[in-house]
Amino acid sequence: MITVNEATATAGALGRLTDEGVSIWLDDLSRSRITSGNLAGLVEKKHVVGVTTNPSIFQAAIGSGEGYQEQLAELAVRGVTVDEAVRMMTTADVRAAADILRPVHEATGGRDGRVSIEVDPRLAHDTRATVAEARQLAWLVDRPNVMIKIPATKAGLPAITEVLGLGISVNVTLIFSLERYREVMDAYLAGLEKARTRGLDLAGIHSVASFFVSRVDSEIDKRLTVLGTAEALALKGKAALANARLAYEAYEDVFGGARFGALVGAGANRQRPLWASTGVKDPAYKDTLYVDELVAPGTVNTMPQATLDATADHGDIHGDTVTGGYDRARADLAAVEGLGISYDEVVAQLEDEGVAKFRVAWQDLLDAVTKSLNSKGVDAR
Repeated sequence: MITVNEATATAGALGRLTDEGVSIWLDDLSRSRITSGNLAGLVEKKHVVGVTTNPSIFQAAIGSGEGYQEQLAELAVRGVTVDEAVRMMTTADVRAAADILRPVHEATGGRDGRVSIEVDPRLAHDTRATVAEARQLAWLVDRPNVMIKIPATKAGLPAITEVLGLGISVNVTLIFSLERYREVMDAYLAGLEKARTRGLDLAGIHSVASFFVSRVDSEIDKRLTVLGTAEALALKGKAALANARLAYEAYEDVFGGARFGALVGAGANRQRPLWASTGVKDPAYKDTLYVDELVAPGTVNTMPQATLDATADHGDIHGDTVTGGYDRARADLAAVEGLGISYDEVVAQLEDEGVAKFRVAWQDLLDAVTKSLNSKGVDAR
């Protein structure tokens, strides 16, 4: 059995990150990671205490076919629809990963040891369908350490409240703006209040708010490059960190406030900020930039394998790099705005693109599974 103490025993940057209060989650999952022992090894030796998935991750894993052929053959014999086939495969992987991480979940009182699975991205703008899908996924996985991912769209906000109010833990995804982040935290508190009214134990409800990082730099840097002035180029690589740091300031404000305080006595947990999209897109930047510079207590950093390996090899973890930097962060975003780059326009565009990207990945996955089922003599519908 893997324990948290064993997982944090080795020295190095990952151990220091853990010691600073940052939970390390892996932003990837596949059948081969599970069956080969790779995931268990990362938990034991690389301080990984959680897993996140998304439609793009499953598209890459299942689309490759590696490890899924036997299950696909069984599903084909049963004549299932392609949607059912995809859900049976993805929930099987999440269930198996949750079992691997169950000891961490128990050792941390439910704080970590979590595995996230996302609602169908085609439902991102449909509140009722999102709630129904979330309940179905929680039932299918049937593990206490599952988290259901719901996008932070306008339609997603009331769904987040309702799902939490049912006692289901939620990973809120695709957060780009500070305004939307405050709405997400409000939705979380409303969900806890609903759960309390229903007589549920708040101590068993956990949530993270996935604040996307690198995509902010990618879009704003592109616009700064077009401007091309010395002032513009000097701001490249600063907007994403500034945005995330101000999100942490908002987190401190909300969870240090009276509304959350009134729930603490009922066992309520803070909704932790989770830094997502932490793989560096610009090769000019250090590959651990969004790890080294976003160290703060009570946060989660979900890393793709390459970022996890880079951090283990040469991450520069030197204490809290978030709190105390709020004035500088505000100044950096103001400077970007001062050059005519609209923050509101950028974050709205990124949310739309994020939803669209996951829809495309989901459709690609459906198409790949349809082809596999048809190749086995089944007319997948």
